[in-house]
Amino acid sequence: MSNMQNTDDLGKLLLRLVLGGLILLHGISKLIAGPAFVISVATSAGLPAAIGYLVYLGEVVAPILLIVGIWSRVAALIIAGNMVFAIFLVHTKQFLTLNDQGGWALELQGMYLITALALVCLGAGRFSIGGRSGRWN
Repeated sequence: MSNMQNTDDLGKLLLRLVLGGLILLHGISKLIAGPAFVISVATSAGLPAAIGYLVYLGEVVAPILLIVGIWSRVAALIIAGNMVFAIFLVHTKQFLTLNDQGGWALELQGMYLITALALVCLGAGRFSIGGRSGRWN
């Protein structure tokens, strides 16, 4: 095993742990608060209330799969989809604005989205339960 491959796998692990951990914290918060807010956002956008429950898939189930490294590409794709919904349902007015420090108002959401897309492309790496050669890793 080359040192370059080890550092690539370590980089993938770091991306998985950071993205999965940070998104999971949002999911835990929504578990504690209950689904009312997310359901109201979905229904006010004309979507069925059941769509609101999918946030738990994107912010609880998918991050856990990503952290442990099972079906990592699928989990990252679900997180990316979750971020697209979050941006368009909650943050549309901020899309072309800057924050008080001069950065993009949606830099956190953008970073989550692009990191998830990077993991869809990269996979989980060797330091995962599914392993480097797992079909969905």
